[in-house]
Amino acid sequence: MRCKVINNIIIFRSFSHIFLSIFAQTKSCNTLRQFIQIILYIMLTFPALQSWAAPRNITYRDKIYYADTIINKVLQQAPTYSKFIKEYHADYYMKERLNIDRKNGFFRYLPFMFHIRNKERQFIRELYSNVHYTAPDIYDQKKIASVGTIPRRSSLMDAMIEYFHSNIYSNTLLYQKIISPLTPGGKKYYHFELDSINNINGDIQYKISFTPRHKSDQLVCGSMIVSDKSWSIRRFSFVGYSDLIHFESDIEFGALGSAAELLPVSYNLAIKVHFLGNKIRASYLTAITYHGITFSGLNHPRRKKSKYDLSDSFILSSDTTSYSSDRNKFKDIRQIPLDSIDQNIYNTHDTLKTQEEELKLQESKSKILWGGIGDFLLDRYNINFNNAGSIRCSPIINPFLMSYSKNSGFAYKQTFKYNKLFPDDKLLRIAPAIGYNFKEKFFYWKVNSEYNYHPSKRGSIHIDAGNGNLIYGANILSAIGGGSTQSPLSVYRFKDYYLEIYHSLELLNGLELNTGISGHRRTAIIPHSDLIGAIQNERHLAYNSLAPRIRLEWTPALYYYMSGKRKVNFKSSFPTFSVDWERGIKGMCKSNCGYERWEFDMQHQIQFGLLQSLYYRVGTGLYTNQKSLYFIDFLNFTRNNLPEQWNDQQSSSFQLLGADWYNASSKYFQIHLIYESPFFIIPRILKIMQNVVVERFYFNLLTTPKLKPYYEIGYGVGTHYFNLQAYGSFKQQKFIETGMKFTFELFDK
Repeated sequence: MRCKVINNIIIFRSFSHIFLSIFAQTKSCNTLRQFIQIILYIMLTFPALQSWAAPRNITYRDKIYYADTIINKVLQQAPTYSKFIKEYHADYYMKERLNIDRKNGFFRYLPFMFHIRNKERQFIRELYSNVHYTAPDIYDQKKIASVGTIPRRSSLMDAMIEYFHSNIYSNTLLYQKIISPLTPGGKKYYHFELDSINNINGDIQYKISFTPRHKSDQLVCGSMIVSDKSWSIRRFSFVGYSDLIHFESDIEFGALGSAAELLPVSYNLAIKVHFLGNKIRASYLTAITYHGITFSGLNHPRRKKSKYDLSDSFILSSDTTSYSSDRNKFKDIRQIPLDSIDQNIYNTHDTLKTQEEELKLQESKSKILWGGIGDFLLDRYNINFNNAGSIRCSPIINPFLMSYSKNSGFAYKQTFKYNKLFPDDKLLRIAPAIGYNFKEKFFYWKVNSEYNYHPSKRGSIHIDAGNGNLIYGANILSAIGGGSTQSPLSVYRFKDYYLEIYHSLELLNGLELNTGISGHRRTAIIPHSDLIGAIQNERHLAYNSLAPRIRLEWTPALYYYMSGKRKVNFKSSFPTFSVDWERGIKGMCKSNCGYERWEFDMQHQIQFGLLQSLYYRVGTGLYTNQKSLYFIDFLNFTRNNLPEQWNDQQSSSFQLLGADWYNASSKYFQIHLIYESPFFIIPRILKIMQNVVVERFYFNLLTTPKLKPYYEIGYGVGTHYFNLQAYGSFKQQKFIETGMKFTFELFDK
């Protein structure tokens, strides 16, 4: 209720300010204008304030209690409590009940959905797992057993797991998606009110409600019950919206004075998903039993290790051979008994499954075939082949894999991922990707593969193949005077096919060396006779290059953890530096291109405040040894013509720069700055934009011999549904053009 009242106040104030600003421009009498302003402001705001302004104090047993005094004590204790639990092990029992109220053709595009029978609308799943927690906010969950009527590979429960890993005393909730009311700066984001006071067995407990000061999906409404003995939370309830999910969560904590006093012992979660006419409801009950709780400040023997080794916080384990899906065996570990509704869901599922199997025997082979083809094109797949690895891919026909920008036009992209884990944590990854750019009328493909043979040293063999962007030779540019912002040189372009084989190894923590070879074959798109005027001394329709390549990358003070024997790099407070060298040798293996390329790069993302960050990247590159025809194709200064995820756009591509400029100069210098904040401008002033998850400000600078300088200034918003960016470009302090980029963000996590 308080959330709705706060929204009404925002609406009243917004309309009053808009009306007064218009009125101020049309009236000339200052005294009359000021008087009417006061009257209008009172008329518009007083009704909302009257309904919202609950008393800020309560008299209980002849004593006055103030919400500010109580919440200040809670906020003072929260930083201590957030780090008080150092480690624990727990057994989780979770029960999911899923109801599909309405479905249509878009239902299958929900990533957590699955193929359902025509008459089946209620589903159930039960999960028993072990959880290992280590501070700060690191959870490792090992699934032990799972039963239910939902296919194991397509459960909504897997997407909801973050709701059951809540350290409410930390600064954020839901894996840094929500700003917690208990953050030290909580009063900047929330209003707090004292609702009631109760005496529970001699323990004075305060019920405090909180509402957001700004309409944003990064803030929640709710209440908490606080004990005056330790100022710990006894119950925490909150309501919000995240990733298309409207949720209501209620968390109960362990008994006062017990080892689990600061830990949740039960969750009760209800969610709703409304997506393009589809309506889904789900409820979750969770019971938790703790053992092995360790508190901060206690000394425990530790093995000697590097101070950057965080393995004790990331003990990841998963024994798939012990995973059980036997419904009869699950009875022994079920902590919450099934009620009549649960049992009815199981019985209905078994009946419909039997009927479906009988019907399949009667269907024609052609009907079964076309049904299978339809499922293949429209369903999301995450298939495990036991000891043969796993494959993951999105639906082949998926409108949410599209993007649009002014320069690149419409584009579509589809990716597949294959993973195979070998003994000793050796890992094979194969990731094919295909795409089509409608403006270029060009089909793109690539296959990236990696075999991690030395996990502890990140030793890997890589083989990458595919076709790159359309390109043209440097001599052509010299003959006709360089590139242009609108790509008139497309008639001189070449198709580019590449094969890269290289080896990577971490010499020291944070210092990685890549060595290998890079091969390209570039063929002319247009007849050779049309190129003679541009290139007098070359008579080739195809150009081959073979180049040894060395890349050295260093991240100082890099934290990491060991996942079994596999080293996983985590984070660093310092930038990542890299130098990349490649030399094309003419005459080697029929290569007719000679060149030498150098690139230097530095990039870093700095986290500060709550959910705020600054990303910067500075780089330069040049080609030397320019004695024969070569193709300018930088690694860190390139263009992607296919859809990118929001985070992938922290790259070296400019949004409005013509495609030819990427290959028009033998040297470049670039700077990229991206500032990110969850609510900076729009959510503060426009209620209708409450679904804005993040805002970004862009500044991109490029200097080449023919662009001194070129820069772009941009602003972008990211929502649960899409990403939208707007840019303006400038060349030598003169405005050139504006442009926008749009990509779908639905479930692309």
